[in-house]
Amino acid sequence: MKHFFGCFKPKKKSSKHDQVSKQHSPKRVSLSDLSGQGSPISFNDLSNSLVGSSLHVFTLTELKKITNKFSLSNYLGEGGFGTVYKGFIDDKLRPGLEAQAVAVKNLDLAGPQGHKEWLAEIIFLGQLKHPHLVKLIGYCCEDEHRLLVYEYMDRGNLDKLLFKNCGATLPWSTRLKIAIGAAKGLAFLHEEEKPVIYRDVKASNILLDADYTVKLSDFGLAKDGPEGDETHITTRVMGTQGYAAPEYIMTGHLTTMSDVYSFGVVLLELLAGRRSVDKSRQHREQDLVKWARPQLKDPHKLDRIMDQSLEGQYSAEGAKKAALVAYQCLSHHSKCRPTMRTVVKTLEPLQYLNDIPIVPFVYVVPSEVGKEDKKEVQKKGCDQNQNGHTKNGLKHRRKLMAERS
Repeated sequence: MKHFFGCFKPKKKSSKHDQVSKQHSPKRVSLSDLSGQGSPISFNDLSNSLVGSSLHVFTLTELKKITNKFSLSNYLGEGGFGTVYKGFIDDKLRPGLEAQAVAVKNLDLAGPQGHKEWLAEIIFLGQLKHPHLVKLIGYCCEDEHRLLVYEYMDRGNLDKLLFKNCGATLPWSTRLKIAIGAAKGLAFLHEEEKPVIYRDVKASNILLDADYTVKLSDFGLAKDGPEGDETHITTRVMGTQGYAAPEYIMTGHLTTMSDVYSFGVVLLELLAGRRSVDKSRQHREQDLVKWARPQLKDPHKLDRIMDQSLEGQYSAEGAKKAALVAYQCLSHHSKCRPTMRTVVKTLEPLQYLNDIPIVPFVYVVPSEVGKEDKKEVQKKGCDQNQNGHTKNGLKHRRKLMAERS
């Protein structure tokens, strides 16, 4: 397969800090800086652009070793980029690289994303460092093989946790933490000297570590935003159904407000516990934004939208304010949407509201233990958000929700 960009190896330079201060960091280089219209990117340009990034250039042999030859037992999933495998780097693989679990993306050259998207990930994540962006450790470019090596995220992605985590419900406090983390990551990108439009905000691209700290991943579709007097950039419409801003779909005009809209969709998913598009639901509820947005401003209708699996265990005041943020982000008029910095400032105080109801929790010992040992234990103030809910608790909470409304 013929590629319009060549492979490259960045010059290695020791770096004491992962966090790069904006005041002292050189101006970020973009793909548009490195090539003119129709001109190939030179080896030297690419190498110089990533000086100080501390990216490792792995061999295919090394990546086969750490993934057990890309075995099925190490398989994590598959997306537009290709397949992803878990690997483990020991402290003997190469000097200066600490032992750690990693995720290895193997590009499918026949898939929807190709060499250009692979290169975009390296250019962006090789230079951008932030607590809420996934850390790119290195890459491999060997013959036709294109691979990326990231830090491993213990809890996978938000899509899996919110929609496929059988029997377990994400607590309200965790949902807020996730929304705030994603908002902070986007605010950082938008506030760069040369703004970055992420262009692919969705639940499956929001990764979570063991403490539910958010890391935005998959920068293959990211673009440099407008500069100077420019109001937007025009590009081919790409992304995922249900998340893209309406003006972007209609005109191809892309701004940071396109990301704000997509974030609003994710925030609504967190509130409702529903996918942005769900064909299994009745017709009028299949499009989450169309169904839910008109009700987000009305506190009396909010209970219809809130995820029933939360069983009323959320801050009523916090839910109202978060719903208003989602409503504003989902405005059809891009100029009416808030900036991501404003979103962060609005959502952060909601973590400290203490109006979450505390209700009795009844635990019934399973019958397998034996009839003589069966008993009921009633505890007040338990961490029901983490341990699940029973039918008795559900009835009580529904009664409480009715009283609150």
